[in-house]
Amino acid sequence: MSSRFQLHGGMIPRSVRRMFDERGEDRLDAESQTAVLTIRGRNHIVSVANLSSSGVMLRFSGDAHIGESVTVQLLDRGTINAQVRWLRDGRMGVYFANPLE
Repeated sequence: MSSRFQLHGGMIPRSVRRMFDERGEDRLDAESQTAVLTIRGRNHIVSVANLSSSGVMLRFSGDAHIGESVTVQLLDRGTINAQVRWLRDGRMGVYFANPLE
């Protein structure tokens, strides 16, 4: 089974705040939403900070690693295969295997 996930320079620890917004798509404010993050077979209820068609920013201060495969269950979208792209200050950026429609 092939995966479209690969480690590359876009997956970095966010130790420095982004100076320019280089993202190519709009983010939807989703502060009131929760999601279920499944990582290493364990489910975690997490808060959604923002959402785009290709990924989501979650509030999660548990143990996670850049490049790790996870699933995210969004209330109105079902379960989505994803990969951790960045970690910073109790937040994580997650990239979806397939963009949301």
